Amino acid sequence: MALKGSGSDVTSSFITAAAADPDGISTAASISGAANLTIGGALASGGSVTMDSPRNVTILSASDDSGITFTVTGTDESNDAQTEAITGADSTTATGTKFFKTVTQIATSGSSAGNVSAGSGASCCGVISVARCRLRGIYVVNGSGAATIVFREGSGTGTIKMQFATVAGASTNSYPDVPDDGLLFAGGGFVTFTAVTDLTAMTSFFS
Repeated sequence: MALKGSGSDVTSSFITAAAADPDGISTAASISGAANLTIGGALASGGSVTMDSPRNVTILSASDDSGITFTVTGTDESNDAQTEAITGADSTTATGTKFFKTVTQIATSGSSAGNVSAGSGASCCGVISVARCRLRGIYVVNGSGAATIVFREGSGTGTIKMQFATVAGASTNSYPDVPDDGLLFAGGGFVTFTAVTDLTAMTSFFS
């Protein structure tokens, strides 16, 4: 969500992320042959998922699925199409590394050994702006643990422009100063963090 004040070129973005949901994309089911998981978990609507903040995808296998691949299709933190191939795990969770804003399909390369579910991970990428911007200020609602949130240019894996250490204390807040001229993100601004632990919410002010 972006708001723009009258008479000002400063805009705000609001970043928040719920706890990881291990079956929020697809609930536990056995897969026969190369097929698609049913996207019908609590996070789904109309056969797809839109994340609260772009984040990684997890695949939970009840048995040994280390011999098959789960290919996730959707869009990334910049709204561009992307896929990720995640190798299945043996009776545990396989964790993806890419940030997905939306998930529209998860395809398997073969039959699962048992039930499989798919969900949202805790590794998040908040979007300040996908376009060139200058960060003017931030307001952070801290998470449950002290952590470092990372501000990056261009994408969730782009060049680190700034790091900020939060404090342990859920629902406490921090409002750090940003230098007068602000911090330029020529290729768009993004912030990476772990959901709930690192922060509860963040408002960024930019122009």
